[in-house]
Amino acid sequence: MPQPDEQERARLAERRAELKKRYVKAVADRPASNARGIHHCALICSDVEQTIQFYDGLLGFPLVELTENRDYPGSSHFFFDLGNSTLLGFFDFPGLGLQPAEERIGTVQHIAIAVPPDKHEQLRKKLDDNNIPYDGPQRGIPESLYLRDPDGIGIELLSDELMYFGGAYLDR
Repeated sequence: MPQPDEQERARLAERRAELKKRYVKAVADRPASNARGIHHCALICSDVEQTIQFYDGLLGFPLVELTENRDYPGSSHFFFDLGNSTLLGFFDFPGLGLQPAEERIGTVQHIAIAVPPDKHEQLRKKLDDNNIPYDGPQRGIPESLYLRDPDGIGIELLSDELMYFGGAYLDR
């Protein structure tokens, strides 16, 4: 993927700084969110069992529901427990002939899933043992493991606490 040149990067950094100054409020000045959190993300998979084996079997996110999709007869709708009362949901749409996703505007770039540091290390070992490629530590980001699920969905396994990013708590 082509990268912006230095002049463009400087312009973009200036724009980010301007937007941050205008919109990011100090915690004391920030209103409470109207949301309670993400109930679930709903993604599309090509194969229900393959997806279960990856998220439940490999990553250890228990499958908690598997039912027919109420909007598309024959399609499955199923959920994995991500902890903290959060779910990761999937649909399959048999018969629609859907194509694999491409990274582009309007799509999910990746989903960052927080895991405790001890589980993070266990998952890293499990990925190594199963020859599943990942990135993150190789780029100097030891708290993140970036990988792709069987359908190419970007997953980040992050050992940071919730609301912690870039060396600071965003809610304190």
